[in-house]
Order: sequence, then structure tokens, then C-alpha cells
Amino acid sequence: MPFSAEIARQLTEEQIAFVKRSNLKAEVLEPGFVRLRMPLAGNQNHLGSMYAGALFTLAEIPGGALFVTSFDVTRFYPIVKEINLRFRRPATGDICVEARLSAEQIQQLQTEAHSHGKAEYLLELELTDASGEVVALSRGLYQLRKR
Repeated sequence: MPFSAEIARQLTEEQIAFVKRSNLKAEVLEPGFVRLRMPLAGNQNHLGSMYAGALFTLAEIPGGALFVTSFDVTRFYPIVKEINLRFRRPATGDICVEARLSAEQIQQLQTEAHSHGKAEYLLELELTDASGEVVALSRGLYQLRKR
């Protein structure tokens, strides 16, 4: 069974000390869909825009957030295999990211991981500012592993 929304929120925002210090917020945590926000405040670089590490964190966390809201956490666990981030413009405000997996994808991944011990999923995401402008693109390869 996936975790409840409140437990998923606590895990997403507080489980990793670095993420907690960044003040990342989970705005929506539903099976198959998450929306996260990284505030600019406290995450600026030497130029006043968002620090690259904060953007990378925002790009990486959706894989885990989708896991805790969508997969049977008693049978599986996730790992990150690879993440790439392409910066497009300075992030001068709070930044959001949304990630989705369909119910069919979730079921297929669990079936494959149960049968083969693991299953990979790719998340290609857009990190956007308040006006909807894309500030960075990410491509993350995750793996669902059988416990």
C-alpha cells in the first residue's frame, strides 16, 4: 500500500535533512501525480537567483514522492540511477515541478519489479517559474526494486 497523503508529505518534506533545510513544499501528493515547490528564499546563489543544487533537488525528489504515493511501499523501494538537468534561464522566484505516472504505468512497474526484481521508470520534467516559463529541464531514471 502507498502511504497516506500526510505521511507522504512528511517523508517528502522532512525525511532528508538537506531537503528540509531547503524548505521544499509538497503542494499535491496523489497516486500518480505530485507537484512540488522550491522557494527562492534561502536557496539563492551568489547572483540572487536559485542555486543549482536547489534546482537539482527539486528535479530529483519527484521520483521518491511518486513512489510513496503510488507504489506498495511494503513490497518495493526506489533508487535513482541517473539524473540530468539542463538549465534554460535564471530562476528568480519560487520554482515548481509536476510529475505523473498513469495507473497503468504504476501497475506495469509493480508487476515487472515483482517478476524480475526491478523495473525502471523515466521522468522527464519541466521546472517552471510562477509565469510558467521553463527554467530547467530534467531527465531522471529511477528504478523500482523488490524488497
